[in-house]
Amino acid sequence: MSSPPVRASDGDRERALSELRDRAAEGRLSMETFVGRVDMALRARSRGELDELIADLPHRGRWRRRITEAVGSVSDFTHRVEAAWRRPRLPRLALPVDNRARYVVGRGTGCDLVLTDLTVSRVHAELRKDSDDSWMLVDLGSMNGTRLNGWRLAGPARVRTGDEIAFGDCAFLVAAQA
Repeated sequence: MSSPPVRASDGDRERALSELRDRAAEGRLSMETFVGRVDMALRARSRGELDELIADLPHRGRWRRRITEAVGSVSDFTHRVEAAWRRPRLPRLALPVDNRARYVVGRGTGCDLVLTDLTVSRVHAELRKDSDDSWMLVDLGSMNGTRLNGWRLAGPARVRTGDEIAFGDCAFLVAAQA
């Protein structure tokens, strides 16, 4: 008489999904097969069912895993160096010191700061002066979004000297007020 199947834990399920994801990235599974197996993994009730999903996949050797991890680390390092190199080269955007409380940024001719890049909406974003003379950045429903330090804005955000702001693909480094 056999024992009842061992119930699949979240860790078991995550390991199987990770294995499927890695094999799909290596090109060993078609997208259709990958999606089908992920669906079956999410519905699996036992470890045996999860083991069956990955049983026909070739095991990665220790060296292949280490090489893959090394390539991932180098790629991450390269990305960080590239970002650090690019940041000081961004054009400066000095926040104005006059009495106006609102500056509109966009591609339209009626904007206060006109950017001719096609990734910038006609009326893209605005800079608003707060009651304490600090600046707030607000996206005005632009198609390609407004980002502050790499994060897409979901609401108003305070802008400080040294921040990186981007309207579509046009990025600037906020400089001290002129």
